[in-house]
Amino acid sequence: MDPDIKRVEPVAGAPALIRPGQLLTDASGTAAVARWTAAVAEADGVFRVRLSPGVDVCDLVATIRGQGHRASPNHVLTGQPLFFGGPASRPFPAAPLTPPEGAESAVTVAVPDTGLTAHPWWRERPWFLERRREAVELPGSDGDGELEAQAGHGTFITGLILRSAPGVEVHPLRVLDSHGVGDEAGLLRALAHLKNDPPQVLNLSLGGHTFDDRPSPLVEAALAELTGTVVVACAGNTASDRPFWPAALSGVIAVGALDAAEESRTPFSAYGPWVDACARGEWLTSAFLERGAFHGYAHWSGTSFAAAVVSGAIAAAARDRTPKEAAEHVLDPLRSRQIPDLGVVVPAPR
Repeated sequence: MDPDIKRVEPVAGAPALIRPGQLLTDASGTAAVARWTAAVAEADGVFRVRLSPGVDVCDLVATIRGQGHRASPNHVLTGQPLFFGGPASRPFPAAPLTPPEGAESAVTVAVPDTGLTAHPWWRERPWFLERRREAVELPGSDGDGELEAQAGHGTFITGLILRSAPGVEVHPLRVLDSHGVGDEAGLLRALAHLKNDPPQVLNLSLGGHTFDDRPSPLVEAALAELTGTVVVACAGNTASDRPFWPAALSGVIAVGALDAAEESRTPFSAYGPWVDACARGEWLTSAFLERGAFHGYAHWSGTSFAAAVVSGAIAAAARDRTPKEAAEHVLDPLRSRQIPDLGVVVPAPR
């Protein structure tokens, strides 16, 4: 495993991934951990504390939370596939799709992910040209010419959103590398960036477990500040009912994955009473990179992509509704069938 990633298991059978020796807190929390601090860096009001060698970050977080401070280990967040649990799915080349067409919309969908390539569907769109440098997709960093595990993840998700909601504006932010790995600190920076221009819909096709199976108070507070935004997150490819964050947060729409027939849960999807909706997450087709055997399109599977289907449906409904009303419309149990422990079924684009 990457030396910048550590597997911790304070509770037997409930592992989580963290950045070793890193604690996240706010300004007041830095004083509470001063005696264990080796260095501090601040960005957008979030302080990343590097702890002295030998300090147990999980124990320290529990201690200062008990004193009323917001704090968290710097949890590792991933797209799909995960380090543990679920399948090791990969994309497969697909034939070109008809470009999605629709009237321009004032609805914005933020996509913090691996970034975005200059795909024909959007490479001339103003929203892409404005942000192409800050959120460019980096397909590989190993120099071997091969696509890394989640290269194209953000591009695939954006394509799915546009298939459901042509004409919406996408706001890409790069928070995952081409291996699909990021962390809580990076997500918090992205959320702080969005406060100045909040989107109608925020798609989070990433997540992870926490060391104590409780939500990060820092992520919870940051999402709560986006008061007019509907937040959609993947439930994870864990094949379990263990809460997956940030999807399991109250107020976030957690999305599980259905099979290609949209009838049953896929073997890899998380499930449970905290899952609000489900959509097809198996063998979806969308925009992708142009590299090797891929010519701009792919098939791929995962709850990451089921979440994008739901985000796109809500974005489409938000053209003439508030984001909250759009979410209520899409997830209305009187309009759609429900599956126990998976929530309301949202049809995928055809």
